[in-house]
Amino acid sequence: MNHRSGFVNILGNPNVGKSTIMNALVGEKLSIITSKVQTTRHRIMGIVNGDDFQIVYSDTPGILKPKYKLQESMMSFVEIALTDADIILYVTDVTERSDREREYPDKIRETGIPVIVAVNKIDLSNQSDLELITASWEKSFPGSPVIPVSALRRFNLDTLLNAIQSKLPPGEPYFPKDQLTDKHERFFASEIIREKILTNYQKEIPYSAEVEIESFTEEEALIRIRALIHVIRESQKGIVIGHKGEKLKKTGTEARRDMEAFFGRKVFLELYVKVSRDWRDKPRELRRFGYRL
Repeated sequence: MNHRSGFVNILGNPNVGKSTIMNALVGEKLSIITSKVQTTRHRIMGIVNGDDFQIVYSDTPGILKPKYKLQESMMSFVEIALTDADIILYVTDVTERSDREREYPDKIRETGIPVIVAVNKIDLSNQSDLELITASWEKSFPGSPVIPVSALRRFNLDTLLNAIQSKLPPGEPYFPKDQLTDKHERFFASEIIREKILTNYQKEIPYSAEVEIESFTEEEALIRIRALIHVIRESQKGIVIGHKGEKLKKTGTEARRDMEAFFGRKVFLELYVKVSRDWRDKPRELRRFGYRL
């Protein structure tokens, strides 16, 4: 069989650039990106097709020690990704030592799944330091390719793609060749809003907020979206809305513009804020928001 297909699951610690790498490899912004940790909460697939291959990438939340049920759900996506991959793409960066986090590299080696290590953000390093960093990761994952990249500057991604393709097992495509992701449009609408919450608010607000799409109606030239921003305390509701609603309006305007670019159509967006106390620790609420328990 000349065709190759495989699941490439992207793992790594928070803020090393996993989402940036997947978006760059897929060629579309499927995962939201901010400088804050815990930006990615779900497992998001991005599908890349060629005439003789299909790569199904999975972006996963950054590895952390859970403090509440939401984070437990996030880590369940990571645990599953350790078991159903054909290839594990372990992402690190030039600021991270190979001995910083031993548990998951050890777990990855124990799976026996082929590993490729991507050392990201090499534009922040120099050649001599990079050689030491690369050598250190080669010791951590003996026999696995260790590839320096800069996802932000799109440097050396072709080398990374070639390494991935070389390890793909023979097989028919898992998804139709024109399919880009496993997520629906409502999911991306909620993630775009959540990205704006992460960038426009500080302290605990981004980590206490969840976005629910109440309605998503497609018309000929317009998409009408009504969304709820859930927070855990009344005081947070006031912060999200802001003085005379200005903060919420800014968030909504920025989200609408990004949605229009993403969907290729005009968007009418209504945003509301609701207090849902302790939603991060309530299984029923988490399941409603699409988290796995």
